[in-house]
Amino acid sequence: MSSPAHPRVAAVSHLLREAGAPGEVRVLPAEVRTAAAAAAELGVPVGAIANSLVFVAAGQPLLVMTSGAHRVDEAKVAALLGVDSVSRAPAELVREVTGQPIGGVAPVGHPEPIGTLVDVELSRHPQVWAAAGHPATVFPTTYDELLRLTDGTAAEVGDGPIGAVPSSTGPAPLPYDVPEAVGP
Repeated sequence: MSSPAHPRVAAVSHLLREAGAPGEVRVLPAEVRTAAAAAAELGVPVGAIANSLVFVAAGQPLLVMTSGAHRVDEAKVAALLGVDSVSRAPAELVREVTGQPIGGVAPVGHPEPIGTLVDVELSRHPQVWAAAGHPATVFPTTYDELLRLTDGTAAEVGDGPIGAVPSSTGPAPLPYDVPEAVGP
């Protein structure tokens, strides 16, 4: 891939411009499907990579933008949402709800809005990098801009005490309403 002409990437680039985001989509020499690979290619700390991971919670898709420095603690996310559990979405569902492949899921450019949690750990970095619709494309942004672009909710989603920035306003609202009773 030598240009952001791929339809998914062009759509993400267009949405970023419309939203007034200053970062330009960068095409990498090769696909980078892990945070470590993206960080190495960009020469940035792995924690500055904003992974876009799709989960299923209460039967609904949920996008979690997490720092590449840790894994998502599914039990912690379930507790935040008030549901029994969350699970990683299968590849087919990821493509269906985002229109993008795993490894290239951007925080924007999906067919329909997806409730989004944004890892507070990303706020530790003045610049973060997110996928732009294809595994060989990324764009720079900031934590605050990522929250704005996704209409996301700040949340501690990591699997360990990495020094997450505490919320000064108390618990954050959830990205969507969760049914009162979840189950068969």
